Amino acid sequence: MSNQINLQVNGETRNCLSPITLPKLLQQLGFNPRLVAVEYNGEILHNQFWTETQIKNGDRLEVVTIVGGG
Repeated sequence: MSNQINLQVNGETRNCLSPITLPKLLQQLGFNPRLVAVEYNGEILHNQFWTETQIKNGDRLEVVTIVGGG
């Protein structure tokens, strides 16, 4: 059963269907999961925990894209 949930991503309110894991959410939002760092509800979340992280109503994410350069 899917439900609509609200969350904050980089300060903007977003809606998505639940249940959803963090990697799937990142892909839906257009981020390449291999090139971002994620703060989840105020704490940096190591990517080894992403697949087990279920996004819930009211969650707050800050997503930072890694940019290379020289």
